[in-house]
Amino acid sequence: MLTLNHYLILASILFSIGLYGVVAKRNILLILVSVDFMLNAANLNLVAISKYVSPEHLYGQVFAIFVMIVTAAEVGVGLGIVVYLYRSHVSIENQEFNVMKG
Repeated sequence: MLTLNHYLILASILFSIGLYGVVAKRNILLILVSVDFMLNAANLNLVAISKYVSPEHLYGQVFAIFVMIVTAAEVGVGLGIVVYLYRSHVSIENQEFNVMKG
């Protein structure tokens, strides 16, 4: 039987992988995927805690859906930035972000 601790450990592993990807990777696409890992870990926490704290309410699932909507918007904006950087500099490395400073 899976307990809340199993879900929290899995979520912390996912979040750690995502955090490593954000800190260590230089490719913008890999950084976006790593941020997605971190948001999925947060979703897993929301759903697991909602299941174990009050199984009759769906508050965790509702918040998880809102996080997925925000993730979709973030990916859309992020991919737009990646396409802009690739077309203007033919590179999607992390050092190209200084071009977008105002």
